[in-house]
Amino acid sequence: MTASNGNVLIVDDLPGRAEKLASFLSGSGFNVNLITDVSNSTYSLGSDSDLDVILCELDLKDFSWVAARHALREMDVQVPVIMFCDVADPEKMMTALRLGASDFFLRPIEDKDALVRSIERCVRQRNLRRELQDSRDRLEATNMELRGTVKMLEQDQQAGRQVQMRMLPATPMVLNDYVFSHTVIPSLYLSGDFTDYFTVGDDFVIFFMADVSGHGSSSAFATVLLKNLFARKRSDYSRRHDETILEPVAMLKHANKELLDLDVDKFATMVVGLLDMREHTLRYSVAGHLPLPVLVSDAGARYLEGEGSTVGLMEDAEYEEHIIDLPERFMLALFSDGILEILPQMSLIEKEEYFLKVFEETADSPDQLASHLGLDHVDTAPDDIAALFVIKRD
Repeated sequence: MTASNGNVLIVDDLPGRAEKLASFLSGSGFNVNLITDVSNSTYSLGSDSDLDVILCELDLKDFSWVAARHALREMDVQVPVIMFCDVADPEKMMTALRLGASDFFLRPIEDKDALVRSIERCVRQRNLRRELQDSRDRLEATNMELRGTVKMLEQDQQAGRQVQMRMLPATPMVLNDYVFSHTVIPSLYLSGDFTDYFTVGDDFVIFFMADVSGHGSSSAFATVLLKNLFARKRSDYSRRHDETILEPVAMLKHANKELLDLDVDKFATMVVGLLDMREHTLRYSVAGHLPLPVLVSDAGARYLEGEGSTVGLMEDAEYEEHIIDLPERFMLALFSDGILEILPQMSLIEKEEYFLKVFEETADSPDQLASHLGLDHVDTAPDDIAALFVIKRD
């Protein structure tokens, strides 16, 4: 007869009977302990107990199971129990079942193999419960560690967002009759959308809008790279009279090369513009950016033309430069494509038509335009949204 090892506790107030059962079970491979005085028991019966099964006499002298039922519930007994009785009394059997007994045997036990099998089942049940508890404990420990990691990541992301927000230009920036302003609404803590504008010399303002693929940290790092590129070229103009910063196409080619050299599978759509405040002209270049810049004047609202490859995809990308004379009064607006995600229309064509209509109806100020587009109550954007406004009033 083969039996699984396990820790068995026998509870019986008749020592001779208990020792006889203990001898049999020890011979069957179990580790057996005895309790013959129930009132002085010090065994733990909870989930941390070393016991695998309890063999308990139902007819203990001077002991009431009915009275003990509440105390047993409070003890949260987790060890399986097999009950024994000398009489096949239905009421006593029901008492055993109500107490949560795993099995019930009548004395004399004629089929001892059945008893051993029942104990083996209880041992397996107990081991499974221990394994489940261990798994729960490990899962809880992992969850705590994960919560700590997530909290740390959130703190890092929040710090990164503060840094990224500080990289943005002052808003508004007033230069003579021109006013530059912007807004950025990230879908996560960090944004892959970025905009910047700054003066070069006495007459020029450079501005750009970039929409980097993806979201989160890696996209935000790419915006830092682009910010640094424009800052370097601005410095080269001041220190070495390098006029690359005044050439939108050349800047897009530099951006294309730097993203390719970064080798992180990131690309970006961009618009780069050069505003001449003395000649009141705009030179600009578009790199796959949608929606196109919108120019609003007394003549109405229209998209500026322009096309070109996104930066960071192809080494031989080509870009076009456009130049326009600016009206006496106008508003120029650049948006990242996240704005299209919150517009109510279904198709891209419908969205672009609606977008232009909003400009025609609301061109008094960026704030009114943002309100009309719903930007003033966007809490969580499905995609990063960036906007850049250039206004001239006569």
